[in-house]
Parts: sequence; C-alpha cells; structure tokens
Amino acid sequence: MPGPSAQRNPLTFGVEEEFLLVDRHTRLPADRAPQVIADASTVLGDQVQAEFFPVQVEVCTRPAARLEELRADLVRLRSVVAAAAAEAGCLLVASGTPVLSAPGPGRVTDDPRYQAMAARYDNVVDGYGGAMCGCHVHLGTVSRGQALALGNHLRPWLPVVQALAVNSPFAEGRDSGFASWRTVRWARWPTVGPAPVLDEAQYETLVASLVESGVLLDRRMVYWYARPSEHVPTLEVRVADVNADLRTVLLLAALLRGLTTVLLDEIGAGRPAPACPARLVGAAHWQAAHFGLSADGIDPFTGRHVPMAALVDRLLERAAPGLAATGDLTEVERALTRIHRLGTGADRQRHALHRRGRLTAVVDELAALTTAAA
Repeated sequence: MPGPSAQRNPLTFGVEEEFLLVDRHTRLPADRAPQVIADASTVLGDQVQAEFFPVQVEVCTRPAARLEELRADLVRLRSVVAAAAAEAGCLLVASGTPVLSAPGPGRVTDDPRYQAMAARYDNVVDGYGGAMCGCHVHLGTVSRGQALALGNHLRPWLPVVQALAVNSPFAEGRDSGFASWRTVRWARWPTVGPAPVLDEAQYETLVASLVESGVLLDRRMVYWYARPSEHVPTLEVRVADVNADLRTVLLLAALLRGLTTVLLDEIGAGRPAPACPARLVGAAHWQAAHFGLSADGIDPFTGRHVPMAALVDRLLERAAPGLAATGDLTEVERALTRIHRLGTGADRQRHALHRRGRLTAVVDELAALTTAAA
C-alpha cells in the first residue's frame, strides 16, 4: 500500500513562540517589549510581534517544508530577538510562566484588543505573574473542514504532546507542584481546553454563539488546544509550553506533522474520529500538566493509567509512517531518546534549582539555553 508521501505533498509547518523578557540584574519580568520589538523588527519585520503583556515577545516562523528550514528560522528569530533584548538590558527567556515576578497588577500592552480583553476579563488577568508563554504549531495547508476533522482525530494524542512539552514548574518564586503551571493558569480563560468534536457547520454555529453572547470578545479567542487558525489556512495546536531547548520545539513540530499526515489519510478514507469521552481527555491533560513524563498518564481511549513512556512510544508508533514520509523519523527518535535522558523542560528547571540553589540561577540557565544552537 502506498504511504502518505504517495498520497499528497507533505504538510508545511510553522511555529509561534512566546518569550519572556526579564531584567538581567533582578531576573524579574521587564516591560520593555516595545523597545525590543522595534529593534528586532528592523531585521525580522512582522515575524516579531507584541503579546498581551509588555514583558512578552512573540516570534512567528514562515511556513516550512523541511525540518531543517524550520530549525534555521527559529534559530534566526531567537538570535535576533535575544540581541535586541540585550540592548534593552534584558534576557530572553523561554519558560511557560515567569520563574520570578514582583507583586502588582502590571501593565497590559497598549493595543485596543488587549485593552478590551483586560477590561472584560479583569478577574483572570493576574499581572506579570500571569504572563503565560506557549508554543503553537501550525500545520497546513488545510481547509477549515480539514482542520476540524484533524482536530477531532488528534484529541486523544494531545495529552502526550503536552507531557513532552511541560516547562513551567515555577511561578512567582515558588514551585507550583505542577510540571506545567501555565496550563492551570491558562485554563481560567474561556474556551481553554480540549476542543469539542465538531464539523464545520457546528463549529460556525458554536463560535458565533460564543461571540454573540459575550463569552468571547471575538473569534480569535477560541483557545481550544487544537483549532482552525483564523488568519492562516492551518490547524493550530496550542497545547505546549514554550521550551528553551530548541530540540524539544522541533520534536513537537515534527511529531505533530507526522501524526497529522497519517490522520489525513485516514480521514480521507472515511475513518471516524475516536470516541473518547471528554472527561477522560480532560483528565489526561490534567495528569500531563501535573506530572509531565514522570508518572503514569491516562489513556483517553480506555481510561486506564499507563506509564507515560508507554504512551509516548504509542504516539511514535502511530506517527511513524508520516515521519518516514517526511524524512523526520530518525531525528524524532533521537530527540525522544534525548528527552528521556535529560528530562522535560520542567525537570531541567527543577534540576537547575537543586544544583544551584537559587531561582535566579534557573532563570540564567533558561536564558542561556533559549539562545543555544540546536
């Protein structure tokens, strides 16, 4: 039987990364994004953008056909923005939550949409301690209907992706007890969580209702873990913490493209989405956010507790035909071996605190890794 590569051209992929700016002396979030963006945009143009708080910066890759293209774009983006941050007296840090933060409300970025969001959802805006940074993977080119079908089929696999990406154990100077505290804080915003199983007509009806009722400010506030993008023809997977180690980012992007390559063939053949109860999918995400790879996960297909390493192996097996078709299988296998050896981003943050004894040292190690070559 012909493999995925014989059926269609490989999907392109792209990545959006959100970073923190921290003062190089205090290691506290520093609201210098306007200066950093103005400097970096002379080189990067619209590939560098503002985020909700002025202590954050977002970068966006161009669509890539090959993993090496994606790697080169990410290295360039991080390098340019880190240099601009240095000029502003800051470090560029890839962590899902600020390791350290000062008390107080913090300013919201001077943008009409962000200001409107802050006014409407003031009870969930926590100041700079709530500056959450994610890594979003775009997979395309797909129609809205295809994106929704892919999201329906991806649902049971995203907790494993989340567990690989956990990188926010510390918040406001303490250990949260979670591997991804960002997940917990983010869940207070409306619609955050696993996407419901919808076709295109159902999606349009639901989103229109959420906006018209005032639950959402606009369609861009659909924050499901996998959603059709509102501005590009992609499926956007939003479940991962931003990671300092670029190899982890590339692993997530390659795994997701490999898996969606397989799933598109199955969708084309008429295979229905897995019937996984929402409560099990939600529980699997909670377990992934709490423990990462360091404990059992929950299998959304059965509800049973299964070692997370076994769920990772199952994900790799499922994605392998697509990874082979794109030439990324060996790279992904190496990256998974490495993450099992070194630990997740959350593990490495905690190890840094154990070795160095200071949260400022955790910030310094994150900053160094954020700009290290992959």
